[in-house]
Amino acid sequence: MSDNVNQPLNHDDIRTFEPQDNCLDGKTILVTGAGDGIGRIAALTYARYGATVLLLGRTTSKLEAVYDEIESLGAKQPAMLPMDLEKATYAEMQQLEGLIVKEIGQLDGVLHNAGLLGELTPLEMYDVDTFEKVMKVNFTATFMLTQALLPLLKDAANGSIVFTSSTVGTHPRAFWGAYALSKQAVEGMSDIFTQETQNTTRLRFNCINPGGTRTNMRAHAFPGENPMSLKTPEDIMAGYVCLMSDDSIGVRGQVIALQPKD
Repeated sequence: MSDNVNQPLNHDDIRTFEPQDNCLDGKTILVTGAGDGIGRIAALTYARYGATVLLLGRTTSKLEAVYDEIESLGAKQPAMLPMDLEKATYAEMQQLEGLIVKEIGQLDGVLHNAGLLGELTPLEMYDVDTFEKVMKVNFTATFMLTQALLPLLKDAANGSIVFTSSTVGTHPRAFWGAYALSKQAVEGMSDIFTQETQNTTRLRFNCINPGGTRTNMRAHAFPGENPMSLKTPEDIMAGYVCLMSDDSIGVRGQVIALQPKD
């Protein structure tokens, strides 16, 4: 693939990306929240395009199901990394980095997909314990895991870290509380990492805003919505593949809305 540093793809290019077969061949990609929803479909999609996928999630049975699905595709053997991001310590994340070094030897990308919705209620009434849990999973643990994995990611030829944001992260909305604040913080973190590393490493940081997608989290947030009116996770995978492929080498510090009218 060509190096696009001088001519980075624009957001429309990313949304409509048409992956070449095996465009992720030779890459090892870690996906958090890989047990269901967008994370599950992203893991399967990365495997279909040739990546070795590391499945991180808190429910082992769900990871096992995705593992079996990937094996049934005849794709490269994945690995399961059970971890509860709400409870995980930084030391455990450092141990995870050491395990990846020992057992796999490389890491080329991370999709930070795991997240909690929390409550939809005024901040004045927001349960403090729930607030702390949402911020831990959506933001603090995302930062901790990124930092723990950075030494390995910096060794990649063209490493890519993709954070998950939301429309309410880019434009905070009343009653979305900790979820909106955590996503706003994630966008800021991606921006800061980009500024601090853009002249010293080829590792790139970007955010994806998937938009309204047919997932369990969306159903909890909008219980009266007709799920059949929404795109499925499969429908929006072009952007997820693009940002992990070498076609997006020149894309840094962006927040890409996959459904900009959502």
